[in-house]
Amino acid sequence: MNPEIKNFLKSEEGNIESAMVLIPLIFLFLCGMQLTSTVFIRNFEIVKVQSDASTRAISHQFLREDLILPIETQNKWEPQKLLVVKREREVPIILPGLSKFLGGRLLSSVKGVAIIEQNS
Repeated sequence: MNPEIKNFLKSEEGNIESAMVLIPLIFLFLCGMQLTSTVFIRNFEIVKVQSDASTRAISHQFLREDLILPIETQNKWEPQKLLVVKREREVPIILPGLSKFLGGRLLSSVKGVAIIEQNS
């Protein structure tokens, strides 16, 4: 093998500079992934909980943890009720050490709201 090629392959020029750039770059990538996954999970949960609230308000199949609130309306003969459905989901932590910084775990808490349909 050519001695110039051997010297080039054995050379360690640029290793320190690569590490100084690579470590912050990986950290930045993981921060971006954490933000992206958190927003995606939250948006998915919002759609799901709103769908559940609408379905339960129409079907009158409520769960024990659902909150039903009376609403004041102009028509006192037809009282309206509001259904509030709450859901929490743990968001996976991608960034090492983030759980210590946040004090434990990362939760996504969302609410869905719907008017309870009256049986006619």
